[in-house]
Amino acid sequence: MSGTHGKSSQPLTKLMLAALGVVYGDIGTSPLYALQEAFNPGGHHPLPVTQGNVLGVLSLIVWSLLVIVTFKYVLIVLRADNHGEGGVVALMARVLARAANSPRKKAIAIALGIFGASLFYGDGIITPAISVLSAVEGLGVAAPALSPYVVFITMCILVCLFLVQKHGTAIVGGFFGPFVVVWFICLALIGVHNILAYPQVLTALSPHHAFLFIASNPHMAFIAMGAVFLTMTGGEALYADMGHFGPVPIRWSWFCLVLPSLLLNYMGQGAMLISHPEVAANPFYLSVPSWALYPVVGIATIATVIASQALITGAYSVSLQLIQLGYAPRMAVRHTSGAQMGQIYMPFVNWTLLVFVLITVLGFRSSGNLAAAYGIAVTLTMLVTSGLAFTLALRDWKWPPALCVLIFAPLACIELVFLASNGMKIKDGGWFPLVFGGAICLILFTWRRGRQLLAEAQKNDDVPLEPFVRMLDGEDIHRVPHTAIFLNPRSNQMPTSLLHNLKHNLVLHECTIFVSVLIEPVPRVPIEDRVEVQTLGKTFRRVYVRFGFMEEPDVPNALLLCKDQGLDFDPMQVSYFLSRETILPSNEIRGMAIWRERLFEFLFRNASSAANFFKLPTARVVELGSRVMI
Repeated sequence: MSGTHGKSSQPLTKLMLAALGVVYGDIGTSPLYALQEAFNPGGHHPLPVTQGNVLGVLSLIVWSLLVIVTFKYVLIVLRADNHGEGGVVALMARVLARAANSPRKKAIAIALGIFGASLFYGDGIITPAISVLSAVEGLGVAAPALSPYVVFITMCILVCLFLVQKHGTAIVGGFFGPFVVVWFICLALIGVHNILAYPQVLTALSPHHAFLFIASNPHMAFIAMGAVFLTMTGGEALYADMGHFGPVPIRWSWFCLVLPSLLLNYMGQGAMLISHPEVAANPFYLSVPSWALYPVVGIATIATVIASQALITGAYSVSLQLIQLGYAPRMAVRHTSGAQMGQIYMPFVNWTLLVFVLITVLGFRSSGNLAAAYGIAVTLTMLVTSGLAFTLALRDWKWPPALCVLIFAPLACIELVFLASNGMKIKDGGWFPLVFGGAICLILFTWRRGRQLLAEAQKNDDVPLEPFVRMLDGEDIHRVPHTAIFLNPRSNQMPTSLLHNLKHNLVLHECTIFVSVLIEPVPRVPIEDRVEVQTLGKTFRRVYVRFGFMEEPDVPNALLLCKDQGLDFDPMQVSYFLSRETILPSNEIRGMAIWRERLFEFLFRNASSAANFFKLPTARVVELGSRVMI
């Protein structure tokens, strides 16, 4: 099952061009630093630059790209969509829908999804830093006098990149594809230029060089796997960005341009290393002809900015999905394009990423140091994706269990080897994205558990909705004109806001509507299924409003659809009533540790209000508060 949300009507070539600009920026900039990490004499675990080592590493790169990226992601995982959307959170939501009747399986899927999403953020602070820094380092190769300014220039570029996010990427996005095409053509031409000087390097296409390399020095090969993995760090983006274009353009772009260009460039760098071992300090830029160095630095910088842009917008999408599914606090979300739903801007996510990306650049100061920190979070994310995709293949696709094991077990074994190799880099900086991702994971789990405790604490004050409504219909209560809409997260219980309003004001409106917003485990809900109206009494209605986890909830706009189901009201004569709780952490109730309760209280207090999140008209919102002890 796959979908492209209306994009399939566009020409394939146009979709391929757009996919190149969004999907392949990260993996396309890996040649800037991957082989450098393996052979740089100033690196953390440099390999001796010998013909056998170079051919062995190149063979590992070739077959890793073919097995992990091509076979796993391009051919298999791109099938694991959720109504056309991809990514670890969308995959978690689809698995959750299948595990609804199994609390244990549901808990495992949630844990894996939150863990994978947290690691995505850890990757998110490394990718912009290493991509832009590795490109700007080319200035130090072209003009050594500029080397002291590389970090400063990198930080300036990154600050500018994050500053323009609030304006949206709808306009500049159209230019991303052509620039990335130019970049991949440059990669291919540079590779061909160097291969022609040493064509014997093409023998690295044979896997026997990888086996010889591993057999001759297993320890050295194990260390090299960490550098080899850097060539695949953008593989997860193939899946995460699938919803923008659909799987077909992504596959065609990979086979027609991206994979050949990457293989040619890595082969070219390998040829240069064998012929001139002294280029190991920076095999990419030192393999570029001197007359082309400055243009390549410029194109590389643009390509790395594009790679960073794709990850930043991906962070917005993942954050929105987590919020919609109830696993993260509400945050301000702004549309940056009236034509494209996916173009959003989240200020808090943007500035938080910028701060940590700048800290990363200042702390590590070179792409070589950053390469030591890069990889482990991505490897863990890949393992999570493999586990969820295995479940999907077994239960949704109905593949025979033996086939599922035959396919996913070897993939998991390979990824575990990469994980173990990257684990050696924890002390060299790999701890940083793990700590950051772990902090995000703690926040997400604390929020989820806190919401559960809040719901349990409120059960003591629950009043069943329908019996109470029948009682109110029989009471002589003063009615005031117009319509009152009460947002009601627990559809079968009376909203606290109505109880408080009735207790203090002793009035009801001529028409009272209870609105429950439901976030479905699908990316988007068809417009015909958006609202469901139920009659509860003479003057009471209940409305279910459904959104997908990729949609931004606009409740007033959705309620206009109620007219088709016989519920008509003047939107200019409506008052929205909301409940707003004040959390009181306490050791008296069995829940979380007190410090986690205080963390949840802080998150709850600083979350974006329901009025803003659901786009309610500010002048028509009434909030009624209560104090809840957890």
